Amino acid sequence: MRRLGVLGWPVAHSRSPAMHNAALAALGLHDWHYQRLPVPPEVFDPTVRGLPELGFVGANVTIPHKQAALALADTATDEAAAIGAANTLTFAGGAVHAANTDAPGLLAALPASPAGQVALVLGAGGSARAAAYALRTAGARRVAVWNRTPDRARALAEDLGVDVAIAPIAADLLVNCTSVGLADGGFKELPLPADGLGEYATVVDLVYRDGGTELAAQARHRGCTVVDGLEILVRQGALSLSAWTGREAPLETMRAAAAGSACDHHVPGTSLPSQRGAPSGDR
Repeated sequence: MRRLGVLGWPVAHSRSPAMHNAALAALGLHDWHYQRLPVPPEVFDPTVRGLPELGFVGANVTIPHKQAALALADTATDEAAAIGAANTLTFAGGAVHAANTDAPGLLAALPASPAGQVALVLGAGGSARAAAYALRTAGARRVAVWNRTPDRARALAEDLGVDVAIAPIAADLLVNCTSVGLADGGFKELPLPADGLGEYATVVDLVYRDGGTELAAQARHRGCTVVDGLEILVRQGALSLSAWTGREAPLETMRAAAAGSACDHHVPGTSLPSQRGAPSGDR
């Protein structure tokens, strides 16, 4: 069996297994399987290095491992290197290759090109780095990054050539790359009053949860175009799947599986540490 998976800590909330396994079945790749790989940071490197021996062809990477994944890799795409984070690893010939499908996945999910627009990105982790890079390289007129820890926002801005927002700014596009939204009432942790959401024509929330997030609901109520986390999940996942299999990913199958699944189980036979912690908004 050829194996794929998603590396994270925690990762129990991930819908990637259901989404990818449905896609693999639709493609007739019945000897492939995708599973959750809960791995704490302190054993990330040796765990990843050991995956090929267990039959793994590749793996997605989510919080908090995206920057560590790039550092671990033997080779990387120019895009992943520029972003400073990787979400897709491929194992071949004893080497680990890193790529980033978060950036092109975000652009593919947007209803229109961000060229000429002003964008505000919330967060400073791997997903925020990918979002800021994608928007800047796609021609956004200005990209500003806010984070509750200003030093992290400044570091990201310096690396990627974007601006720091000390407070929310008026923008055409708002992208939430924080994990705020998974818990009920989490919207209050964002630096945005609900009444002010209407000034953003498009709101993208990378978080996904049953019933949707409060940010997405509030944005829709105020007439914003909303792109939710499941669509981002599908778009970046499709690019990863195509890279591993060499086949065009079945987007509609992946959407239906991601929307309809909250839980599945990993394949037995892979010994991995137990998982702790609160869910995050990636994968």
